[in-house]
Amino acid sequence: MKIDLENTFTRKRILITGGLGFIGSNLVLRLASMDAQVVVVDSLIPAYGGNTFNLEGVTQNVHVNIADIRDPHCIAYLVQGQDYIFNLAGQVSHLDSMEDPLTDLEINCRAQLSLLEACRRLNRRPKLVFASTRQIYGRPQRLPVDEQHPILPVDINGINKMAGESYHLLYSRIHGVPACSLRLTNTFGPRMRVKDARQTFIGLWLCQLIQKEQIRVYGDGEQERDLNFVDDVVDAFLLAAASPESTGQVFNLGAPSISLKCLAELMIELNGGGSYTLVPFPDNRKPIDIGTYRGDYTKIRKTLGWEPSTPLSKGLLRTIEYYRHNAERYW
Repeated sequence: MKIDLENTFTRKRILITGGLGFIGSNLVLRLASMDAQVVVVDSLIPAYGGNTFNLEGVTQNVHVNIADIRDPHCIAYLVQGQDYIFNLAGQVSHLDSMEDPLTDLEINCRAQLSLLEACRRLNRRPKLVFASTRQIYGRPQRLPVDEQHPILPVDINGINKMAGESYHLLYSRIHGVPACSLRLTNTFGPRMRVKDARQTFIGLWLCQLIQKEQIRVYGDGEQERDLNFVDDVVDAFLLAAASPESTGQVFNLGAPSISLKCLAELMIELNGGGSYTLVPFPDNRKPIDIGTYRGDYTKIRKTLGWEPSTPLSKGLLRTIEYYRHNAERYW
């Protein structure tokens, strides 16, 4: 299946929630280069990864609203007239969700319903693409994990993201609000949050490397993860939005997996130095760790023609170089 993305989004009106965050800002930059008319909404809550520098120098065809998606009046105004909505706003920290479950509930459930209700009442035209997570599967019962795998989240964030995804699919099926969901795995690349592990452990590792600190790998380091470079993830969002076949569907993203120990060694090699150490899981992390995860992305490859195209080493090197030049903007 071949989709002409350039012509699909040219001069289209597009809303991106969480558009100053990691994946959202990379999506904004791609769409702006296609001459799309982009509206960004982001709360810039300090712990959630939004950063005005992520859109530095991008002003043409991009309008930024500093607002919270929990505000139903704001969302009701912003959805009107849009052709596409990329819904990336959310609370993504697993630990934060366990310590403050009600805030996670407000952002990942109630705010999602407000957005969908606004579309149902005011504008059912736009295609919605929801950023879900592989965390909803919990600890894998079989590998690789496909979309039919049982959903058994191990933390509050996983439960609420599962609900947010379900709302989108329900509104698509019952109310005619066309929506689909991408279950993201470990996304990395320029513009990710690196000062802590709230968004991704890879960001914290990278920060430690560049600051000549030792990487701390939990457990024995043999647990595996699949990693997607952010450019590939942006491709997946665009293909999902452009394709009628994606409506009402969920899709895993994924890539060839690598053990955390091997990943640390690769990052050290690409950085030209550094070290790592194996440490026991902290008490608050061990109960919600999912062990080894490998996602099966056959469905999105067959349906939308997507597969990861950026080699892990190339993506990591580009990411390291970005933070070497922009470190002061991120920590």
